[in-house]
Amino acid sequence: MHLATLVHRGRRRLVSRPDADGAWRLAPPSVTLAGVIADGVLPAGDGEPVGTTESGDGGGPAGGSRGPVLPYRPATLHGIGLNYRDTIAEMGWRTPAEPYLFPKLCSSVIGPGEAIVFDPELTRRVDWETELAVVIGAEARHVTEEDAPRHVFGYTVANDISARDLQEGDGQWVRGKGLDTFCPLGPLVVTADAVPDPHALRIRTRVNGELVQDGTTADMVFRIPRLIAYLSRFFTLRPGDVVLTGTPAGCGDYMTPPRALRPGDLLESEVEGIGRLVNPVRSAGGADLLRPRQAAGGR
Repeated sequence: MHLATLVHRGRRRLVSRPDADGAWRLAPPSVTLAGVIADGVLPAGDGEPVGTTESGDGGGPAGGSRGPVLPYRPATLHGIGLNYRDTIAEMGWRTPAEPYLFPKLCSSVIGPGEAIVFDPELTRRVDWETELAVVIGAEARHVTEEDAPRHVFGYTVANDISARDLQEGDGQWVRGKGLDTFCPLGPLVVTADAVPDPHALRIRTRVNGELVQDGTTADMVFRIPRLIAYLSRFFTLRPGDVVLTGTPAGCGDYMTPPRALRPGDLLESEVEGIGRLVNPVRSAGGADLLRPRQAAGGR
């Protein structure tokens, strides 16, 4: 099942459809996506039909609705670094023996269409990292790899926006990964049963229409069951928690010459079968420092 949250007649409402080709239908007003994840009871899917622009990139849907918006706000996000073989090769680092963990703050989460905002006085090396995000559906503590899939509710798209200069200067990743607006999430949550193989999905990133990342989840060093089992050795994973599973090669800081997001850019993050997330980039002052570049390859 595909699930999203939109604003319908001034209220946030959950909508669902059985598959990618089905019609979106409203759930009862009291039903939220966070509640569905926690309870494990999917909406019936027989409510009022409604339209939606799935990327959340503008163009209001039919029926007095707007969205999708942020599906829900996770309490805890676990980031996984260095989890793609092509990324490790691009960076020239060694393959980690165990998953490399870091926190992603819940205050960094924004939804489709919302702006990634950064202060150029704090960072000028703002980078993109499109990722498959795993939504936990059942509490997990000391689970095995074999049992781990039972704890997955579904999947969504995330972009682990990263301030590379802060990462480099700090020697750890909390500030560089955790700034406000540095985790676009959405536009949909797709339940696990609707994703036959999460390790066979194409991941793509575009900046102003230019394709900059084009990889596959098949390139993960540590697959999702291993990540969940490993995390659950140290932390209790609860319904609604999100695991960011890493990003393929093509990040701007490792290009020649290096590239960074600039105010006025438009970032598109896509995971095959899950959705496309669109977010503009803005300066902290609210005005773009540079006008958007229309043509690809402009940097």
